[in-house]
Amino acid sequence: MGIYKYLIVILVLIFPLSNEVYARPISWSGGSTFMYKTDSMKSSYYYHYSPLYRYSLGVEYVNDRHFNDQYFNLRGTYLLDRENTKSSQRNFYITGGLSTKSSDNFIYGIQGDWETRRLYSAISHTNQHTKTKDFSESEIQLGIAPYLGEYDDLHSWIMVKAKKNTIDNDWNVYPFVKFFKGDFLIELGTKNSHWDIHYMIRF
Repeated sequence: MGIYKYLIVILVLIFPLSNEVYARPISWSGGSTFMYKTDSMKSSYYYHYSPLYRYSLGVEYVNDRHFNDQYFNLRGTYLLDRENTKSSQRNFYITGGLSTKSSDNFIYGIQGDWETRRLYSAISHTNQHTKTKDFSESEIQLGIAPYLGEYDDLHSWIMVKAKKNTIDNDWNVYPFVKFFKGDFLIELGTKNSHWDIHYMIRF
């Protein structure tokens, strides 16, 4: 396994500690986030804390149904780039983590998004390395807001998600909906008769 993969994880977990604040927070400096995700392969519970807007550090519990395994990840996410215009915002992140199972078990990836009040798009690619095998997953999201609400309103998006991983080795495309209000967000969809759910709360 190339050393650059280890360097990505180390940079995500350690390098952000030396950065200053340059723009508005992702959530806010000193804020916390709890996320729950579940799909046909696994479920995860993830808590992270953001000392500054550019990065977060947290812990994740994973129940991997496909590989019949349970473990914790120590994770970090770092904001590499952000661009704001009068009508849109673009973000680009790197993410990484170390598993409590062994030093040979770690994850790394990239994420990006672009959105206006009406349109939303996002991409991500994550690779999980273990001593015996690698697992990677790519995801694309596209969405449109059926109405434009005010700041405190309930906002909704009609979305399409496409996923591909090293097990299926084929793109699965399916619809889902996203709702958020204030610090709460939920995404609901179905893929091959299995629920795909993402819940998030910031505090």
